[in-house]
Amino acid sequence: MPMKQDPQGGGLNADGSISHKFCSYCYVDGSYTFNGTAAEMQAICINKMREMGMNRFSAWLFTRGIPRLERWKTVS
Repeated sequence: MPMKQDPQGGGLNADGSISHKFCSYCYVDGSYTFNGTAAEMQAICINKMREMGMNRFSAWLFTRGIPRLERWKTVS
């Protein structure tokens, strides 16, 4: 999610401060809320965008960068 569109302005770090790297849907109390793979996250996001009326190609286009995000670089 683009940080400008996050209703909370970012997720919460363990110390309660706002994270400027991760959104409030993905990061709470210093931990990720989703522990699956990047491919699984892409599928979830594509499905959500499809529910919102976006075509499959555009939804895929918006999610193709997910595996390159910092969040997924720390997952083995």
